[in-house]
Amino acid sequence: MLAPNLLLAAQSGGILYAFTEATVEGKLVLAVLFIASIFSWSVMITKIRVVRLARKQNLRFLQQFRSERQPLRIYESKMRFDGSPLFGVYRAGCRELTLHLLGATDVDDTFRARLDVADRITPSQMGVVTSAMERAVGESALRLESQMILLATAVSGAPFLGLLGTVWGVMDTFSGVALAGSASLQAMAPGVSGALITTVTGLLVAIPAMFGYNFLVTSIRSLIVQTDNFAAELASEFEHKYVNHGSRSLFAK
Repeated sequence: MLAPNLLLAAQSGGILYAFTEATVEGKLVLAVLFIASIFSWSVMITKIRVVRLARKQNLRFLQQFRSERQPLRIYESKMRFDGSPLFGVYRAGCRELTLHLLGATDVDDTFRARLDVADRITPSQMGVVTSAMERAVGESALRLESQMILLATAVSGAPFLGLLGTVWGVMDTFSGVALAGSASLQAMAPGVSGALITTVTGLLVAIPAMFGYNFLVTSIRSLIVQTDNFAAELASEFEHKYVNHGSRSLFAK
């Protein structure tokens, strides 16, 4: 006969009853899964916000960049597009380019005048500028992919951790039945129910993390490809306007 509190738990919901019947080890597994769930949801919410901001700022930056006739105009005006991976690549490229063109990266009142009389850079110097932009692309990719390992761990590890708790709980249940010397459904059901809750919880942690991980991986990969493509586009703009290939010594005004 079930105790009054256990009978109430069984009537109010299977999960609550299963939790009351879980062993100490099972409750420890549930605590670990609960912490993992908090971390995975925090990562998902944070990364989704980062991706949305990056997309919004990328769009604003591209609209501004392609409306300007001079590639260095945004850098000269000190405009900022925080959260945009494209802007990070642009700023890194502009800093390296102005260093080779003008000998300094500072933007002051004489920046435009100094730029107008500066000589074009050599192809080898342009290679250094391209390398700076490639490093910025890599750094941007690392920032976007940071903490994704936590989601991957939740997806792959939570079900196994839940299964561990279930196997452990079932093992304890059968051990108790063996010590009692008699087996019945009424005797085994509470222990089995308490053991199964860890598997259920593990799946509840892993399933949302799996969907969030797949969405974020696809979105981040798209942003990285867009950033890499923009770096190539910007390098082409710099190559056209600021690199001396031997035909002219001054860039077009």
